[in-house]
Amino acid sequence: MLCATDLDRKDKAPPPSSKPAKSGGGKQKKNKWSRGGQKEKVNNMVLFDQGTNDKLLSEAPKYKLITPSILSDYLRISGSLARREIKKLMARA
Repeated sequence: MLCATDLDRKDKAPPPSSKPAKSGGGKQKKNKWSRGGQKEKVNNMVLFDQGTNDKLLSEAPKYKLITPSILSDYLRISGSLARREIKKLMARA
């Protein structure tokens, strides 16, 4: 048998959930990707000084791999200068 309290329970709505109701597909706020750290700009030389030229002639032939990027990093010279010097080293060998 049903009593009055059972009838009241059936009429009541379920308790609201703690999660907010989802709205339509494009209405939610999009996540913004955080920006990665910017690489600090290096100030590489565009002309050789005597010390850098000596270092290039003594150390560069000993490298296992010689690329403009490697020369630019190690000797702090620009990429175009590194490319030019690789051609000179190739002609010397």
